[in-house]
Amino acid sequence: MLRLVRDGVTLTPMTALVEVRDLQVAFGRVRAVDGVDLTVTAGAAVGLLGRNGAGKSTTLRVMAGALPAAGGRVSIGGIDVADDPFAARAMVGYCPDVGGLIPRATPWEHLELAARLRRLPDGWQDRARDLLERFDLGGEADRVTAGFSHGMSRRMSVILAAFHGPAVLLLDEPFDGVDPLGVDATLDLVAEAQVAGAAVVISSHLLPLVVRATGQVVVLRQGRVVGAAPSAELGGDVGSDRYRALLAGARS
Repeated sequence: MLRLVRDGVTLTPMTALVEVRDLQVAFGRVRAVDGVDLTVTAGAAVGLLGRNGAGKSTTLRVMAGALPAAGGRVSIGGIDVADDPFAARAMVGYCPDVGGLIPRATPWEHLELAARLRRLPDGWQDRARDLLERFDLGGEADRVTAGFSHGMSRRMSVILAAFHGPAVLLLDEPFDGVDPLGVDATLDLVAEAQVAGAAVVISSHLLPLVVRATGQVVVLRQGRVVGAAPSAELGGDVGSDRYRALLAGARS
């Protein structure tokens, strides 16, 4: 059984590192998120699935402390994101769905900056080199990211999110435009984070990859949760049919 210590706290599979209660987010008159509830425990990986505009990315942005909620509550490691956003963000590694890289900086400069901001102890260089090699970016370490393809940028964003070994890893569309090598590297990184006791949330519209990466899936439609199931139940043709029914409006 998982039993690790992070920041003096003993983690077990019952330790909730992410708690979202009745989350509400509005952009003008549009409710992007409307009453979402979500719990992710230590060592678990949960997928958020849904079409574009379902509220997946908006939910992750609030969890990452990048966007304020209009209502409800989000806590990371027991810290209310609204009350203490800096402390909550310190526990999170976040890969946004778009952007997140400094165009005129190289991958190595990104990692060096992250190490300074996170106050990582000396020795971070070994992990940085390992991650760059695993994601096939070792040969691009000194090239500015402005010239990166979409897939290369996605891989670099995943590296930056996981680099400091966060307690909560949030990956928004990490597989979008990524080649098989990058997909496998991301899946391995997610598995390693779980073994280390992290809570992982992956947002994507790619059902087969979310099924491979997570143990539980939550389906969003028009800002609401319309279903949840063990990931294995959404695999294969039967799982795909069930997923399409949820997207069409049927509740499980």
